[in-house]
Amino acid sequence: MTPPFADPETGAAVKAADRAHVFHSWSAQGLIDPLAVAGAEGAYFWDFDGNRYLDFTSGLVFTNIGYQHPRVVAAIQEQAARLVTFAPAFAVEARSEAARLIAERTPGDLDKIFFTNGGAEAVENAVRLARLHTGRTKVLSAYRSYHGATSAAINLTGDPRRWPSDNGSAGVVHFWAPFLYRSPFHSETEEQERDRALQHLEDTIVFEGPQTVAAIVLETVPGTAGIMVPPPGYLAGVREICDRYGIVFVLDEVMAGFGRTGNWFAAERFDATPDLLTFAKGVNSGYVPLGGVAISEEIAATFATRPYPGGLTYSGHPLACAAAVATIQVMEDEGVVAHAAALGENVLGPGLRELAERHPSVGEVRGLGAFWAVELVRDRETREPLVPYNAAGEANAPMAAFAAACKKSGLWPFVNMNRTHVVPACNITEAEAKEGLALLDAALSVADEHTVQRG
Repeated sequence: MTPPFADPETGAAVKAADRAHVFHSWSAQGLIDPLAVAGAEGAYFWDFDGNRYLDFTSGLVFTNIGYQHPRVVAAIQEQAARLVTFAPAFAVEARSEAARLIAERTPGDLDKIFFTNGGAEAVENAVRLARLHTGRTKVLSAYRSYHGATSAAINLTGDPRRWPSDNGSAGVVHFWAPFLYRSPFHSETEEQERDRALQHLEDTIVFEGPQTVAAIVLETVPGTAGIMVPPPGYLAGVREICDRYGIVFVLDEVMAGFGRTGNWFAAERFDATPDLLTFAKGVNSGYVPLGGVAISEEIAATFATRPYPGGLTYSGHPLACAAAVATIQVMEDEGVVAHAAALGENVLGPGLRELAERHPSVGEVRGLGAFWAVELVRDRETREPLVPYNAAGEANAPMAAFAAACKKSGLWPFVNMNRTHVVPACNITEAEAKEGLALLDAALSVADEHTVQRG
């Protein structure tokens, strides 16, 4: 694959219009310099200067089948010609079929699908469903988490993006989920971390008042916060705690779902079926905005004769649902889920662990499937992060230098705090994955320059 010929004049016009009129998320508007993208295909995209990049971010971890898959593009075109849009109160073929295909793949009896436009709205509605079902108000979520940028979702989020919008009145209580590498419980083994994290969670519930807690919301495998794979038995333990206290268990699979971990949903790996499961992103590879909540039979029954007080104008939009149907069919026909599992086991996992052996800046490698994090540190012995928590400006210079080295070499990295995440398309080839690892290898030498040298 080769990018089209360079067209700097058009690129300059695109950039000028962006800078004049587009207000970007999570950014100081005068301090950013967004790349003008000319095109994309598969695991690559390119700019108007003819520079091609191997995308190790999958957009924002959503192009699970890569860019411009021809079957999904064709499905969107065909749906647009047949029925481009229709109100959500009607039964529409694309919507019905998307819901059926999703329900077939969700765990347990999560057979009712409420469609949203994305992940944050899915989380918003999951919280509303839980509160209405239980008649309780409080919701518990982990500190190391990200659930979206809308009102309830941002308050559930644990990372610093919550702070400017958190007035302490949203009914959210945060707790520590397990993370052995930076254990808040001083654990030495995964088993200790699991048991101490579960005890901490139950203690939090007891002191908050179990009768006030509507839901516990967890990312099955946390994404933006660091891809911390939960220790065996943890999620099953949370399920048991929820059952004991009558609390709704919500798993957020917006990032981890639809093949990312080498399963259709990561919950399959951990013997824990939630009452509500949120999804988005990979459901249609992000081609048209779509998200949703998969709802258990018990919670759906609450609204059998009682109206659910929520909805969206574009809920189950036909174009988005047609893209979901085609994406799921592509994943089945091309074995994408199994490929992602094998990629993690045979290529990404071993390759990243080999890099860790040679680079003093790598403190830990962790992940599943096409979902990996590389923790960068100044000092392996003390585990001091390469940059401070929530670093910006000069304090973030080592990570900025590492990211710049990646981009200069043709690798587009997913960088967050002191980590780089390796989250390519789930159908990236082994050769492409190895190409990315080689580029990452070279860029890590820049990170190594900022580590503590011991004689």
